[in-house]
Amino acid sequence: MAGSSILRIFQVGIHQKTQGEFPESKHSRIIKQQATAELEPECWMILLYQRPRALALELRSQITRRTFISSMETNANVKIPQTKDYSHYNHTDSCKSSRWTSRESYVFMYARPWQNVINFYSDVVNGQITLLQLFGAKTHHNADDTGIHPSDESEYVITPSQKRAGRWARMNYKIVVSYHGGSFDGWQKQPELNTVQEVIEKSLGKFVDERKAALLRDKGLPLEANVVVAGRTDKGVTGFQQVCSFYTWREDIKPQDIEDAINSNTPGKLRVISVSKVPRTFHPNFSAKWRRYLYIFPLNDGETDEEDSKNNQENNIIGDKSLETSSFDDENEKDDEENIKKPTRFKVSKVNKLLQQLEGKLLSYKMFARDTKPSRNTGPPTECFVFHARATQVTLTIDAKKGEYTKAMCIELVANRFLRKMVRVLVATSIREAAAGAEDNALIKLMDATCRRATAPPAPPDGLCLFDVGYNDFDSQICLIV
Repeated sequence: MAGSSILRIFQVGIHQKTQGEFPESKHSRIIKQQATAELEPECWMILLYQRPRALALELRSQITRRTFISSMETNANVKIPQTKDYSHYNHTDSCKSSRWTSRESYVFMYARPWQNVINFYSDVVNGQITLLQLFGAKTHHNADDTGIHPSDESEYVITPSQKRAGRWARMNYKIVVSYHGGSFDGWQKQPELNTVQEVIEKSLGKFVDERKAALLRDKGLPLEANVVVAGRTDKGVTGFQQVCSFYTWREDIKPQDIEDAINSNTPGKLRVISVSKVPRTFHPNFSAKWRRYLYIFPLNDGETDEEDSKNNQENNIIGDKSLETSSFDDENEKDDEENIKKPTRFKVSKVNKLLQQLEGKLLSYKMFARDTKPSRNTGPPTECFVFHARATQVTLTIDAKKGEYTKAMCIELVANRFLRKMVRVLVATSIREAAAGAEDNALIKLMDATCRRATAPPAPPDGLCLFDVGYNDFDSQICLIV
């Protein structure tokens, strides 16, 4: 929509207001309060005098803020108060180099050979290589032939004296599965998408008791079991020891039957590590005491710590235009200083120092979360206790037969809980802060930020994997990175 049309809407609204046609009612005051809180200062008047909210949002999406102000000032000789445009959050703490904007951080994260990581995870899930080969002697973890360790818990056996009737008689099964994130559209079941939950529930449909099977048939629903999971993973995220459970009143089911049913459904993409009977009180999510995530970040040439130490500071920074920084759709995302120096590489050792500051602390990670419900944006729901947070440089196997390898950074995070997309935002932000040469407590300072734009956009999901879930107290001796 042209600027002149917006001007006419604005002028009509002013005229109607001055003539008293639209007295300021309670409804208009509410609209004004909402507009001033959600929209730019110069846009709320349009929303106030034009009742249809959709029209105001459409105007805002079709014309940029700068064009709007320019057209207002030119055609109506009205001076709009200028507000400072931020390419990203206005950080107050200093660092050696300028921080990347959101767009620059996004480009830096995605402009990498992620296919190598995807293929590596696929080989690990299929048992062709072991994940623990990444760390060698750097880990306390005891490796086995598969590189994936089933639970140490013994199978739960119901004695005759413990047998009970009714709802207490149902059998609860704990299933540990490994799946390749690149082969599925995430864990949670969704219409017309290939998800891990849907595959498992269909596989377990044959084990549903007769009563539930009859109810499903009467409702015209497919014969599927109900599976509960320790933590839902997004599209592209791999799970090595994901824990889920389901229950049934049938007593003739053997754990091996469950394992065979799931493994035969999607070979090469999803496989069962272990199946065991557990008490009825066991819940994969609520019973868990900690979760461990790994993130593999492929390094480009010249980004390893060894190579970086040979380069001087002059080679570490370039002009803003040299880095792929195509502008956002909204012009206010552009950097006002075109010639500002931006870093082009980071040190893995610096990322490790940044992450170590999080260990042993109960902190609110609301600035590192994305797409959360309003009820989970403040207070205890945002608090997480990080047991272990480290980063190290590893060698990633591309083709063992041809002897092809590449360097990568691996990040290990262990906490009692994680917020939505928290791990990916932590990874991206720690890399951004390390490249900028921020202080070691930079991540801690970001906890006090007032806007989530203070942290970087989430890193790609391809590098993330849920390694395992613990139901006993966390032991630092099982850490992968020391």
